[in-house]
Amino acid sequence: MRTGVEDTNELALAFTDITGLADPDRLYIIGHSMGGHVTAAAIEDETLATANNPVQYHGAVPICGVVGDTYEFQYLTQATMAAQHFAHTVDPSAPPLEAIPATNFDIDAINDVVWDTPPAGVSLGVLSEEGEKMQALFRHLTGGERPIADIGFRTALWGTVMGTGGRDGTVNGILAEELTGNAGVEYQFDNAPTLTAEEQAFNDTILRVEDNPSANARRSDGLRWIPVINGEFNIPVVSLQGLGDLYVPFEHGKIYRKRAEANGNGGWLVQRAIRSPSHCDFTLDEQINAFEDMVAWEQGGPMPGGDDFLDEEAVAASNFGCAYSTVDRPGLPACTPP
Repeated sequence: MRTGVEDTNELALAFTDITGLADPDRLYIIGHSMGGHVTAAAIEDETLATANNPVQYHGAVPICGVVGDTYEFQYLTQATMAAQHFAHTVDPSAPPLEAIPATNFDIDAINDVVWDTPPAGVSLGVLSEEGEKMQALFRHLTGGERPIADIGFRTALWGTVMGTGGRDGTVNGILAEELTGNAGVEYQFDNAPTLTAEEQAFNDTILRVEDNPSANARRSDGLRWIPVINGEFNIPVVSLQGLGDLYVPFEHGKIYRKRAEANGNGGWLVQRAIRSPSHCDFTLDEQINAFEDMVAWEQGGPMPGGDDFLDEEAVAASNFGCAYSTVDRPGLPACTPP
């Protein structure tokens, strides 16, 4: 991620050398997934202060992006730990979660208790009765009650998320120390304000691992290894987040909004929820509309419309995400804009 920011910025700075043209009047940045992380990180005050190749962009469109930065890796750790522990609580013959990295992580044992038929390719999985609880646990971890979340859980992204199980917290060796953990995480099988006896027992018995934020500390040689997104920016941003995305989940957008608001920059951030079940599966129109609206805003037009990611009642409504989703996607509930 650090390299992505530096290389993209270096390319922007080389525009005149490459083209032989005058310096551009405007620089906009747009990217998907990890590129969404790069996009959002590139415009942050910390990046401008610490990058080896700082660039002052004029507007940005992070799409399905890791805009909660290290939350992504916390989530993957917390989710896979929960899945292994759940498998053992349902079927004691499944390996218990004993340590991280979980050398006893067993995706087959997990699938046996979660699915009657696991998801594969474009086919949605068929949940077991116990699997309904794991679906609800993931819904809670990934952003709460919202449309399309349960469909997203049953996509092949399940295998992508489970593919991170058993890893340590160094993010594939990017960090020298372990970043991730699940201490303090409250696992739920519903979104009720209090834990049931079953949920309490699950939380009391799961292995707890402390995270270590200093593993991604500021550096003296440029950006952090995982560039942070603090919500410290002062240019127009239009961001898209998928409601069903199990890999880079909707919770990222909520974190981004909270950080921008905490730093007094909420007025620079427009967010749009897209009723998509997988990762970055947006239509061209959804992406073009976001980019064009950002450009028009940056060039003196009105602030474009967006969705309120922190209004829990609005997010949970059946028509949430309809306003900026351009098509009714096959297999999903029909969409009536609010």
